Amino acid sequence: MPEPLPTLSRRERQIMDLLFQRGRASVAEVLDGLPDPPSYSAVRALLRTLEEKGHVTHVEDGRAYIYKPTVAREQARHSALAHLVKTFFGGSTEQAVAALLDLNGPKLGNAELDRLSRMVQNAKHEGR
Repeated sequence: MPEPLPTLSRRERQIMDLLFQRGRASVAEVLDGLPDPPSYSAVRALLRTLEEKGHVTHVEDGRAYIYKPTVAREQARHSALAHLVKTFFGGSTEQAVAALLDLNGPKLGNAELDRLSRMVQNAKHEGR
């Protein structure tokens, strides 16, 4: 598993989610997309922090800065999942999968269970 990206605060995660959804956004667009938004200057500071951490970059568009993620959503998802497994399951993929299967959400259908079984078999064959 790759090394997780630096930990994000709740607000930083909200901003990253918004940037992943939109692809790019100005400070004003981020502000409009946040629940219970902080001040404009607070959003600017959060974006600057995210840039310092290496999560976003910006380009100038007239007087506005347009921010976009520096990594693809899939890479960020993989990194976040690696961090979750390490933090909450002691690095055990087995425990993480068992917890997912124990969730009280919609039950998995036969087709989903068959796909998961094939993934497990492929992982065995590949030595993962």
